[in-house]
Amino acid sequence: MADVQHLSQATFDRLVAEHLQLSTIERIDIARKIQSARELGDLSENGDYHAAREEQGKMEARIRHLEAVIENAEIVEASDTEQVAPGVIVSICYEGDDEAERYLIGSIEERSDEVETLTVGSPLGKALLGAKVGEVVGFEAPGGILNVTIVKIEV
Repeated sequence: MADVQHLSQATFDRLVAEHLQLSTIERIDIARKIQSARELGDLSENGDYHAAREEQGKMEARIRHLEAVIENAEIVEASDTEQVAPGVIVSICYEGDDEAERYLIGSIEERSDEVETLTVGSPLGKALLGAKVGEVVGFEAPGGILNVTIVKIEV
């Protein structure tokens, strides 16, 4: 069973639109590029052909990734600011540190310039789920157990 992808409705809609664009218009465009490059002759030394094929491979990988994310999507809209859950923004402070860090709890597809994303499958993400403001939670990091304090939870 694939991992559930916690997505906001806006992100889900964006991914569905991107999938549609790639699997229709972009596939046709790349097929045209490949055909044009083939018409130039010798494929073994044809840079345009190899570049178009590489672009096609990357696009097909993205299409497959989007299909998996969409298929396993769970739409979350955080409404409870009492505890950490997918869809909330949590501010945490590492033990021994005075400065808080903010993270959106959810899928990596939720990424934005405003706040870093923390997946629920990561060690820190798992530890934070269900925690409340003021609680200290520990998680296994490569260097050992790290403790963080929940400073704030935002919707």
